[in-house]
Amino acid sequence: MAEKQMKKLAKETAIYGVSSILGKFLNWLLVPLYTYVLESSADYGIVTNLYSWTALLLVILTYGMETGFFRFANKNKENAGEVYSTTLISVGTTAFIFAAFCVLFSQQIANALGYNEYPEYITMLGIVVAIDAFASIPFAYLRFINRPIKFATIKFLYIVLNIVFNLFFLVGCPWLMEHSPSTIDWFYNPHYGVGYVFVSNILSTMIQTLALIPYIFAAKLKFNHQLLRKILQYSLPLLVLGVAGIMNQTLDKILYPFLKPGVEGAAELGIYGATSKIAMVMLMFTQAFRYAYEPFIFAQHKDKNNLLAYADAMKFFIIFSLLIFLGMTLYMDIFKYIIQRDYWVGLNVVPIVLMSFIFQGIFFNLSLWYKLTDKTMYGAWFSILGTIIIVVGNVLLVPRFGYTGAAWAAFACYFVIMLVSYYFGQKYMPIKYDLKTIGFYTLVTIILYVISLFIDTPYPIVNIALKTALMIAFLALLVKRDFPLKNIPILNRYIK
Repeated sequence: MAEKQMKKLAKETAIYGVSSILGKFLNWLLVPLYTYVLESSADYGIVTNLYSWTALLLVILTYGMETGFFRFANKNKENAGEVYSTTLISVGTTAFIFAAFCVLFSQQIANALGYNEYPEYITMLGIVVAIDAFASIPFAYLRFINRPIKFATIKFLYIVLNIVFNLFFLVGCPWLMEHSPSTIDWFYNPHYGVGYVFVSNILSTMIQTLALIPYIFAAKLKFNHQLLRKILQYSLPLLVLGVAGIMNQTLDKILYPFLKPGVEGAAELGIYGATSKIAMVMLMFTQAFRYAYEPFIFAQHKDKNNLLAYADAMKFFIIFSLLIFLGMTLYMDIFKYIIQRDYWVGLNVVPIVLMSFIFQGIFFNLSLWYKLTDKTMYGAWFSILGTIIIVVGNVLLVPRFGYTGAAWAAFACYFVIMLVSYYFGQKYMPIKYDLKTIGFYTLVTIILYVISLFIDTPYPIVNIALKTALMIAFLALLVKRDFPLKNIPILNRYIK
């Protein structure tokens, strides 16, 4: 029975994990489209800034209710329908109030954010965030009733629609305006540009919500004030952790227009946003690692050696991340074509952002100790510390160094909270991480990266060949020390 449940869990985890990673990748593919099609980097700066706001607002508007729903629905499954209905009404009410506020005061909000001429951007994104917050509860319900395929299908529906609408408005419509203007000139404005990014978003979000309707009304609508009070007591502390965590990821892009206002600041933010998106490959790969490799590690060690499993998972996570770092930095002459040439001036921040993401991943893995020891407030304090570092770092560095300063502020944030979490983790739940091996691979990575900086011949093919030699040297070291070919699936069939 236990084996059957484990197989079921593994299958569902794979569906949620693969859909999440593939969804992020498909959305990531919009970055090249925006950088090549939008008129200027300032336009992409608007996208970067406003979507950073939406990420933060979405966390606030859900206020931990997804987790609260899971907690109380599983606590008393006979009462799950009432829990679902109560959380849905609560989040739906606050989301509606927020959307109404954005619609009524769109001009004032646009003025405050520096988008005086585009209050409709605020209206559209306010509605999108409100709908997404409301939809988070039906999506949680799909997970609760074990409908992973339905969950992934509706998520993919949104992603595909968003891509299709973006291609239609940003590529198809300009072509039609040139070759057959009468077909679209009754609704299409060729000068609206970046506005169609938000139009695509709101259309996709509305259609996704329509697909959720059968599950929105899956339970009888009933509101329980006492139950809500209990759920909020459990969920609101999670809001602090969630807000602090998302602010560490988005606050630099939110603060940027205030620290460097005007078109120049928007252009710089667009460059920073686009080059940071190149580094997002690291997040996708490391997330794939957690879904694919960590279950294998923990399954091998079972409960009796769980601390050893945690140490192994951390070691291989860092090695894997360093491999991705080298792969991206050594072949930046290829990766840079992901974005338009005008954005290449900001490629110097990619290695900094990549290392920040590695620190973020390590911090995530270290969070194990305070989750297992019921000291989750430490996670909140660490995230708040990171937020302070982000704010101070941006205020001090951005006016002088621009987006490079913002990148270093994020680097400092995750580096510090990673070290602090490690220190307290060793105090409350000591784990013997293989620091010697981790330090060795980190040093080798730094050395190879520094060597690559001096490879600058007039011939691109020669540059790539020399950097490939560095990559092969690192891979050979991995095989010799920690990844014998005979232990790698498929390859072990041919290598003794």
